[in-house]
Amino acid sequence: MSIQGLHVISTGKQSPDELIAIAGTIYPYIDYIHLREKTWTEDAFRTAIDALLKAGVPRDKIIMNTHAQIADAKTVGGVQLTHQSISAAQARRWYGRLRIGCSVHSVKEAANAAEDGADYVTYGHIFESGSKPGVEPRGLAGLREVVQQTSIPVVAIGGITPDNTKEVLESGAAGIAVLSGILLAEDPLAAVQRYRQSLEESRSVTHHRNE
Repeated sequence: MSIQGLHVISTGKQSPDELIAIAGTIYPYIDYIHLREKTWTEDAFRTAIDALLKAGVPRDKIIMNTHAQIADAKTVGGVQLTHQSISAAQARRWYGRLRIGCSVHSVKEAANAAEDGADYVTYGHIFESGSKPGVEPRGLAGLREVVQQTSIPVVAIGGITPDNTKEVLESGAAGIAVLSGILLAEDPLAAVQRYRQSLEESRSVTHHRNE
């Protein structure tokens, strides 16, 4: 399965039951759902994965943040690593079957992740974001630089909306990652459908332009 497409990342602002209920509704329209919850126990993650599977979410669409050992044991789609995790090289050595992503904030970090065996990187934040108040966004120019100097796919994150998705993909991103724009929307199903429509329309335009 390609890493391209729509990644939905948990916000840390919802209960497991709320997250799972929404995921069970939106999963046909997304490519991956990332479990990024800093306060959950390992048992909570295992229980949530089981609940997501029961709700119909395909195993390959589930990505664990940080906890590679849980991702491996639960045979989900992959693991997303941060600077607080084990390295991509360690994850590749110990959990070789997993799809491995790394959160990065610079060209150097992206290059290191690729050299260590990561399959993709998540780079941001691209635009102003409620999850990064007061922090200067890296912008589309920063995204283009990372894409041009990195040998693996780049997923863009931070302030991405249906309206700016086209610009993000034209800058070379393989996919987009969204948190509150979907999970905290008044109508998550309607929101995810808008993102999916924008993503598909943008891909079509980019494809025809490159032919």
